[in-house]
Amino acid sequence: MKPQPIIFTDLDGTLLEHQTYSFTAALPALELVKKRGIPLTFCSSKTGAEIEYWREKIGNHCPFISENGGGIFIPQSYFAADELDSVWEKTKKNGEYFVLILGTTYHRLCQALEELRRDGIEVNGFGDMNVAEVAEIAGLSLEEAEMAKRRDFDEPFTFSGDQARVRTLLAAIEEKGLRSTVGGRFYHLMGDNDKGKAVDILKKLYQKKFGDIVTIAFGDSPNDLPMLERVDYPILVQNYKGEHDQRITIPNLIRAEGIGPEGWNRAMLKFMQDKHL
Repeated sequence: MKPQPIIFTDLDGTLLEHQTYSFTAALPALELVKKRGIPLTFCSSKTGAEIEYWREKIGNHCPFISENGGGIFIPQSYFAADELDSVWEKTKKNGEYFVLILGTTYHRLCQALEELRRDGIEVNGFGDMNVAEVAEIAGLSLEEAEMAKRRDFDEPFTFSGDQARVRTLLAAIEEKGLRSTVGGRFYHLMGDNDKGKAVDILKKLYQKKFGDIVTIAFGDSPNDLPMLERVDYPILVQNYKGEHDQRITIPNLIRAEGIGPEGWNRAMLKFMQDKHL
């Protein structure tokens, strides 16, 4: 019996086009994935509210990972409750989901950004912006920007400076016991969580549900690296510049030809053809 395929994917710049947020170019592969009943887990820096919005548009009903691995949202009927307890202790109910909490509090992250500013480091987070400002800087509608500000575990922020200033920033964040990563548009401040840790937890749950699994992941930016490192088939799509991010170099990395959803579609269809799925 063949292993059950499990797909993890970033959204911004990967499944969703960088500027327009369109996933049209990936529709052929998305439809085939749905037809084959392959679990498709969104793993994004987006908030839970934002990911729910895209799940509805795409017709996805699987668990998902929000805010760079800060939270794992699992529909209550998807896995047995005792299985959740066996893989993670910090679990709560939130509406129709069980939420596994891996990240630190949003209040602590906003507090840390304020401390950085008092130390003379010029950072500007989503919590410092109103909805209109987030919409403009992120290329979102006002509705989407409002959802993007409903944060729990991760604070996107802007920062400009040379490499020396970047090193100063990263050192100051580390001194506070926090971490940062870089996405397609923003720096992200967070606790001791990342996409890879969340993927590891979901892999255990999928193994309990399906037995043998084979894992695939798609990304485009450095914040996707921990996720790509945890799967059998890591796939890097071209970013909006038409390039593969040179900061991502891991064994067995598959570099898909095509920007964002175009590369996603091409690589997914090829994988399914090669594996006779």
